[in-house]
Amino acid sequence: MLHKHLFPTLLFIALLGAVGCKGPAHDGTAEQQIPAAEVRIITVAGQAALQQNEVAGAVESVQRATIAAKVPGPIEEMPISLGLAVKKGALLARISAGEITARLSQAETQLAQAQRNFEREKRLLEKDASTRETVNSLEDAYRVAEAGVREAKAVRDYAVITAPFAGIVTQKTANTGDLATPGMPLLVLENTEQLQVVAAAPEGLALKIKKGDALAVTVPAAEFAKSGTVTEISPAADTASRTALVKIRIDGTSALQPGQYARVALPGGAGVNAFLVPESALSRFGQMERLFVIQNGKAHLRLVRSGERREGQVEILAGLNAGEQVVIQSGAQLVDGQPVHIVP
Repeated sequence: MLHKHLFPTLLFIALLGAVGCKGPAHDGTAEQQIPAAEVRIITVAGQAALQQNEVAGAVESVQRATIAAKVPGPIEEMPISLGLAVKKGALLARISAGEITARLSQAETQLAQAQRNFEREKRLLEKDASTRETVNSLEDAYRVAEAGVREAKAVRDYAVITAPFAGIVTQKTANTGDLATPGMPLLVLENTEQLQVVAAAPEGLALKIKKGDALAVTVPAAEFAKSGTVTEISPAADTASRTALVKIRIDGTSALQPGQYARVALPGGAGVNAFLVPESALSRFGQMERLFVIQNGKAHLRLVRSGERREGQVEILAGLNAGEQVVIQSGAQLVDGQPVHIVP
């Protein structure tokens, strides 16, 4: 435990030395003349140390689709550009489908012929000029021809590619005139109104995360720092990286963009011990950070090292122990050793 307090102890000695060079030392009589101050406090007793490991992640859209071609042919129309907002059902690309159209025409001709044969044979059966077996056989041929037309129409519809949902075109990998092949990506469509952070959690920490947990998310480029909710977590770790994929839904994302770098604080593991205190408890003295703790009815100066700030709270990474009473108001006017009255 000695190394845990070495940093604040050395700084505290340096601070006292600097103060001592500027004037005479206080004796016991002078200290007793310091009036008592009223302060508000919090007790960090019972607070679990925040053991956190940060992992890198990326901002992604909850709805994201890579649009690919399903049929071969030259792209004859692609009325989109990067950053274009499209509505659901809007035309994204049209592939020239002359061969597919010819197949559909052939299927329709075969259906018409099968229908005529079937209808003729039914009339002959009514006149006892045919057999039930022949009629059933022609009916089957007619049903097969119908299915062929439906299939040809479905393939023809594949040549017209529309937006599956409203979103923004974030990638475009093909242009009018390019030859499309089945499975060839043409563009990426994303709904940027619903964003999430996707991160890979080490397998040991992933076991401590459950769906619905709140995790702290930071996006430095957008100065974004909020808590998000775990919506998905992979039930199996990747065998190569020994990590499990975690998806965290975040709100208030108007300043964010898909693809931005993010950091996710994961609980548990061999992280750093930290305690959360209100930002009002912390003050600066040059390059040093300090706060006051209450011991035996007096305020005692404590040099600390802080971490991240979020939602009015600050992490204290060094210089503070569980169970100590920390001054959260009127601390800026205190001096070391000053008597205090604790007020609610």
